[in-house]
Amino acid sequence: MTSISTIDLSIIILYIILIIFVGLWYSRKKKNTSQGYFLAGKSLTWAVIGASLFASNISTVHLVGLAESGFKDGIVWGNFEWFSAFELIILAFIFVPFYLRTKITTLPEFLEKRYDGRSRILLAVFSILAALFMHIGVSFYAGAVVFEKMFGLNIFISIIIIAIATGIYTVIGGLVSVVVTETVQTVILIIGSLTITLLAIYKLPEIGINSYEALKEAVDPDRLKAVSFDEAKKGFTFLDILFGHLVLGIWYWCTDQTIVQRVLGARSEKQAKLGALFAGFLKILPVFIMVIPGILAFALFKDDIGTNTKSVLPIMILKLMPVGLKGLMVAALLAAVMSSVAAALNSCSTLIVYDVFNKLNPNLSDTNKIRIGKITSITVLLLAVAWSPFLGDLGAIFELINQMFSIFAPSIVAVFLWGILSKKGTANASFWTLLGGSLIAATIFLIEKYATINGIKNYVSSQEGLDINWLRQTYVYFIISSVIYALVSYFDTSEQHIPDTFYLKAKASSKTVNILSITLVAVMLIIYCIFY
Repeated sequence: MTSISTIDLSIIILYIILIIFVGLWYSRKKKNTSQGYFLAGKSLTWAVIGASLFASNISTVHLVGLAESGFKDGIVWGNFEWFSAFELIILAFIFVPFYLRTKITTLPEFLEKRYDGRSRILLAVFSILAALFMHIGVSFYAGAVVFEKMFGLNIFISIIIIAIATGIYTVIGGLVSVVVTETVQTVILIIGSLTITLLAIYKLPEIGINSYEALKEAVDPDRLKAVSFDEAKKGFTFLDILFGHLVLGIWYWCTDQTIVQRVLGARSEKQAKLGALFAGFLKILPVFIMVIPGILAFALFKDDIGTNTKSVLPIMILKLMPVGLKGLMVAALLAAVMSSVAAALNSCSTLIVYDVFNKLNPNLSDTNKIRIGKITSITVLLLAVAWSPFLGDLGAIFELINQMFSIFAPSIVAVFLWGILSKKGTANASFWTLLGGSLIAATIFLIEKYATINGIKNYVSSQEGLDINWLRQTYVYFIISSVIYALVSYFDTSEQHIPDTFYLKAKASSKTVNILSITLVAVMLIIYCIFY
């Protein structure tokens, strides 16, 4: 714990004021209609979409959690970032054409058009719970942990400060304010994270590390391998990450309202695709500026950190960053948590307005929709503030959030993916897949967390038990959900009501989109060759 300097405190306060000002300034635009408030008036261009996708995703969970994971296991956790590039390509080429063609406002609405209202209700419930308990709650907690470690600031007080600052421009301005501030926060995030990485590299010679080979020897070569590693040591294989993350990634990047809402606000299909690809290129960066700092911390501060691995990033900030730069890094942490919270708040209000109130009263005026959206944002913010301080005993933050996502992600992916790729899936198949697949996963999650079987805790994932780690469980759940979907569709004889326009042939992608997607794949393959 340390006291913060006047200069650092001034930088932090100025940053908060700047973000609130920018958010409120842009809130004057396109907020008088519901489409303007919730979808930015369908005006977003590729650069704003891409930066906003990146900032919405990179929360304090990443900054704190990836540094912790890099310290404990190495670059292998970087696959969670690099695989996202491929999943964003899937978003651009498979999902974007369907979403924009059907002119939807929410993803539950998309399920209603493809299946029926029951699936819409289930997905809306899942999405709201995910935003409240995971996107917002976990982001609050991860940010507060850092501020407590660095400045001794009470976790609850930190959460309240972040909530007030974020809530002001998000509630007033809607999606326009959110994406504009996220664009600014993307720059702050990258600069802050890059700075701490460079300072760590600069310090390595002080402990006798003057080359990449010396670094590998100091931290264990396995820590710098993305593909080849010891399964017994890490607890999972590369294929577990590949298939498990593919399910989680398609859910997150392609079917989660908090993320996809930026794409739904695109000016055109081309701008939406370019935005997704731009985000794919940005997702290359976190491994180098968030995971690798954790590896460098293992070499530099292993004794200081000890078993308190959540303190990896705070200790690096305190020990590496001088006055002024420390304030910049705290601003980057604030950027991370504020962007994620703002995105989830905006998506929550959109879901409540369009999937609940607009269904109850289809004649709601724009004024009432916006009013309900603002009230929803405030309510969700208050609930998340109350919930997030209780996350302290639930394990490693980054792994925890992915484990919780894996409860309902597989069934959602099955319903979306097979519904887009085939006309044969039925409304009953969608409903029972969402309900049954999620209940099976939730039951196993609870057994894993709280039950002891044959004297073994964590029986499902333990090597002494079934030895099915949570990543492996994720794609097993997807297979189970797909089987439920296929069986119900096969035996279901009820009449289906799919609009004739739903499966119209999509327009060919532009030459620019095709070239950029090929370039992104090539860059990723080169990276994997380097870190194989």
